[in-house]
Amino acid sequence: MHNSFVAQTKRLRSYGINIGVLKPGKNNAITDVEGVKVGHYTLIDGDSIRTGVTAILPHTGNIFQQKVPAAIYIGNGFGKLTGYSQVEELGNIETPIILTNTLSVPTASNALISYTLQQKENKNVRSVNPIVGETNDGWLNDIRGRHIKEEHVITAINNAAAGIVEEGNVGAGTGTVCFGYKGGIGTSSRKIPQSLGGYTVGVLVQTNFGGVLQINGVPIGKELNRYPFWDKIEGSADGSCMIIIMTDAPLSARNLKRLAKRAMLGLAKTGGIASNGSGDYVIAVSTDKSISIPYRTNSMFNKSNVLRNGSMTPLFMATIEATEEAILNSLFMAQTMSGRAGHTIESLPLKKILKLMKLYNKH
Repeated sequence: MHNSFVAQTKRLRSYGINIGVLKPGKNNAITDVEGVKVGHYTLIDGDSIRTGVTAILPHTGNIFQQKVPAAIYIGNGFGKLTGYSQVEELGNIETPIILTNTLSVPTASNALISYTLQQKENKNVRSVNPIVGETNDGWLNDIRGRHIKEEHVITAINNAAAGIVEEGNVGAGTGTVCFGYKGGIGTSSRKIPQSLGGYTVGVLVQTNFGGVLQINGVPIGKELNRYPFWDKIEGSADGSCMIIIMTDAPLSARNLKRLAKRAMLGLAKTGGIASNGSGDYVIAVSTDKSISIPYRTNSMFNKSNVLRNGSMTPLFMATIEATEEAILNSLFMAQTMSGRAGHTIESLPLKKILKLMKLYNKH
C-alpha cells in the first residue's frame, strides 16, 4: 500500500455539514450497532492495480451457527451479487457480507465457503450461502487481471474490528468512482430517540455510481457543470452502489426489506439516478440477539418479539439519513487516484463545494 493513497481525515460533519435531524452514534459508523465489525484489505500495486475487499460482520460469533434476519432489496439489478435467492426465500444470512470488485465475486464466494467450512462447529456443513456484493472498479483497476485472492478476503474478515471505520480509498472502495469524482467506502449511523425505541441504524456504502451530485440539497453537480453526458467521463453515469444496513432493532425479514427500500431514497437525495448500468443493492440485517436463528435447535418454533409495522417510521428516517451521509462521507474521505491506462480520477473540489454550501446557506 502506498501512503499517498491513504484516505483523507475530514468527514462531512467536520465541515459543519449535518445531514438530517437525527443524531449519529458515537463513531457515526455502522459499527455503532453493537457487535458489528468491519475489515478491509486494500490492494494497490504498480500503476494499474487499485482494488480490495471489505468485510462486514453482524456479530463476532459463528454466523452460520447463529444466523441473523436479513433482506436484500434490488434498486437496479445490473450487478453480480451472490446469495440473493436464499436470503429472499429464508430471510436470513449465514456468512459475513463481502464487498469487492465485479470479477472477484466468485473468488470471494469461494473464500466465504472456505471460511465457513473451516470453523470447527461447522464440520458437518455441506451447504453455504455466501453473500458477496460488488461494484466495477475497471476504470482505475486492472479488473481483468483478477488480482483478488481468497487469502485477501480472509484477511479482510480477520481485520474486522469495531469502532472507527476507515473510509475513502480503502478495501472495496479503492478503485471506485462516484459522480465523476473519486468514490470509495463511506459509513454513518443514527440513534433513534429512546421514546421511539432507542435503536441504532448503521449504514456502510461502496460508491461507484453516477447522477447529479447534491449535498444537503445544494445542486453541486449542476453548479459545477459536472454530471452525466456533460464531460463524457466514462463511468460518470453507470456504475453501482452497495449499501449495507445494520440495526439492533428486532425486525423480521419482511420489515428489513421495507427498511432496505428506504436506503434508495437516501441515495436519491445525493443525486444518484440508478442508471441502466448501475447495480444498486441494499442488504439489511437485524443484529438483535433475541431474534437470531440457530442452525440447530430441538424446538419446532422460533420464538421472538419483532417490531410492529407502526414502529418502523423512525427507522425508515434513520436509514435515509445515514445512507445519504455515508455516501457523502465516501466522497469527502476519498483522495485523487491514478490507475490503469494512466487514468486519473480527482477527489471532490472541496474549496469550490464549501463556497457553494456557504452561498446556499447550507454550511
